[in-house]
Amino acid sequence: MKRHIPMALTWIRVGLVPVMAVIYLSPWHLGHAIAAVLFACASVSDWLDGALARHWQVTTAFGAFLDPVADKILVSTVLIALVHKQPQLWLAIPAMLIIGREIIISALREWMAQRGQSDKVAVHFSGKLKTAFQMGAMLLLLAFETGVVHNSGIVLLNIAAGLSLYSLVGYFRSAWVAMNLDKQASIN
Repeated sequence: MKRHIPMALTWIRVGLVPVMAVIYLSPWHLGHAIAAVLFACASVSDWLDGALARHWQVTTAFGAFLDPVADKILVSTVLIALVHKQPQLWLAIPAMLIIGREIIISALREWMAQRGQSDKVAVHFSGKLKTAFQMGAMLLLLAFETGVVHNSGIVLLNIAAGLSLYSLVGYFRSAWVAMNLDKQASIN
């Protein structure tokens, strides 16, 4: 039974995303608070499913695939919902940078995996730091539409965007050797 819990948590996270978005975008006065709670639950489940899978030694190839997909769906949906509800440049620009970085990193990881070098683009500390700032920012922005806490969320989101670009450069540096080897092989 416990071998299914990590995968179930991942699927629950995927399922929470549209519910959270609809509640956040609804005119319901408690929508922000409930969406923030759902986002917090989804964020905790992201950590918990991986921790349980490793602890119980029930990791699967499909789980390793689905977990980052679920994360990207969560992050992209929340950022799009935030920008939709509050169309402001200081929110839209970091959202575009973060979503763009996620797409580029996914493509880079797929490309490196095809070459048997996925270890070159394993998660770096800068990526984890970016995620921490990003999740904190999104939680604050979901919960508060205005005020000091909301503005703090915007600052954190912009820091996360900067860290996104920094970590993107780091991932490309890590993959650079493989990219050059591939380039040299095509020349010969």
